[in-house]
Amino acid sequence: MHDIRLIRDDPAAFDAALARRGVVPQAAALLSLDDARRAAIAAAQAAQTRRNDLSKQIGQAKAQKDEARAQALMAEVAALKDALPQQEAAEAEAEAALATALAALPNLPAADVPEGGDESGNVLVHRRGEPPAFAFPPREHDAIGPALGLDFETGVAIAGARFTLVRGQAARLQRALGQFMLDTLTRDHGYEEVAPPLLVKDEAVFGTGQLPKFAEDLFRTTDGRWLIPTAEVSLTNIVRESILPARELPLRFAALTPCFRSEAGAAGRDTRGYIRQHQFDKVEMVSIVPDDASEAEHERMTACAEHILDALGLPYRRMLLCAGDMGFTARRTYDLEVWLPGQDTYREISSCSTCGDFQARRMNARYRVEGEKAPRFAHTLNGSGLAVGRTLVAVLENYQQDDGAVAVPTVLQPYLGGLDRLVARR
Repeated sequence: MHDIRLIRDDPAAFDAALARRGVVPQAAALLSLDDARRAAIAAAQAAQTRRNDLSKQIGQAKAQKDEARAQALMAEVAALKDALPQQEAAEAEAEAALATALAALPNLPAADVPEGGDESGNVLVHRRGEPPAFAFPPREHDAIGPALGLDFETGVAIAGARFTLVRGQAARLQRALGQFMLDTLTRDHGYEEVAPPLLVKDEAVFGTGQLPKFAEDLFRTTDGRWLIPTAEVSLTNIVRESILPARELPLRFAALTPCFRSEAGAAGRDTRGYIRQHQFDKVEMVSIVPDDASEAEHERMTACAEHILDALGLPYRRMLLCAGDMGFTARRTYDLEVWLPGQDTYREISSCSTCGDFQARRMNARYRVEGEKAPRFAHTLNGSGLAVGRTLVAVLENYQQDDGAVAVPTVLQPYLGGLDRLVARR
C-alpha cells in the first residue's frame, strides 16, 4: 500500500516509478480521490465543530432566558444531527474509494532495479558452481524420477493435472531436503521455526498483497478461507495490527509447509514433470526489520538461500530482476536459478524480495523507537529457502548416474540413514 502523502508531495515521481513497471499514470486520479476524501473529512469536522459551538450558545441563551433563540439554535443542532450519518457515510465512502485504488497498485521499484519489461531485462549478479560433466546424455527429471517414486500418472488419476504422488525413495529424499533446509536456517542463520496455519482469512492474504488482484491464483474453501500459496502469508501476518518495540527487531521466521496455487496464469507452462504443481512443499523465510535495515537484510536473506544450494553442491546463479519482472509487492527481487542438466538451462528455485513498508501498511504492522512519539511502519522481506520440489528436481538431474541411480548429496545422507545412492527400481 502506498502513502498518499508521498504521492501528494511528488506525483510526477510516483508516476515515473509506476511507469517502470508498465503501469499508466495514476497520481492525478489518486489525488482527485484524496481531495474528495479530505473534503468529506473537512465537512464532517466542520459540522461537528458547528454542533459543539451551537450547544454552547444554547446554554448561553437559556441562561439569558432567551427561549426563542434557544429553540432556533436547538433546531439547527437537530438538523446537523440528522445530516451527520450522511456525512459519515460520505467520508467512509471516500476513504474506501481511495484505499481500493491504492490497493490495486504494485510496489515501486528501488532505484537500483534495472529497467525492463520482462525476464529478458534481468541482470546476472553472479554464478556459483560448475555444471556437472556427464559421460552420457543427461536426462530430465521426469525420465529419472518414475523409477525412484515420482508417480505422475497416479497423482493425476487421484487429483487431476499438476498433482504428483511421491513415494518410496523420492518421498524420503523430498522429506530429507525439507528437513535439511529448515535445520540449516534455524541452526546456522538464526531463523525461528514456525508451524503456521495453512488456511487464512481475507485480511491475511490482503496484507501480503495476494488480494484483491490475484484471487484467481489462489484456492478458496467453502467457508471463505484461503489455502496459502506460500508460508509468507502466515509468517508475515504474525505482526499484523501490532506495534513492536524496536528492540525486538529483527524478527526472522522460517516454515516448511505445503503451498497451494491454482497456476491460473501458467496455462500450458511446465505441464510435464514436477516443476509447476498445484500443491508443493516450500521452506519460506520472512524477516521483519526496522526501516533502515531492509537493504542489508535482503543481502543476508539471499545469502542464506545460497548457502543451502552451496551445501547441496548445486550450480546456480543469482539474478537481479528488472522492474517489469518483479512480483506485485516487491521493491527489489533476487532470483536464484539452479542448473538443470536435463533441460540444459537455469530455472528459478528461490525468489528473495524486500518489500519496504508496502506490506506493513496493508497489515498496519509498526514498531516504536524509544523516545519517538509516532510509531514507524516496519519493513518486510520474504524468500524461498528453498522450493523443495524444484530442489528435488535439481538433485535428480545433477546427481544422476548412467545406470539410472542418483547419488545422494553428502549433507542429506544423515537424513536418509546414511544412504548415499538411490537405486532405480527395475
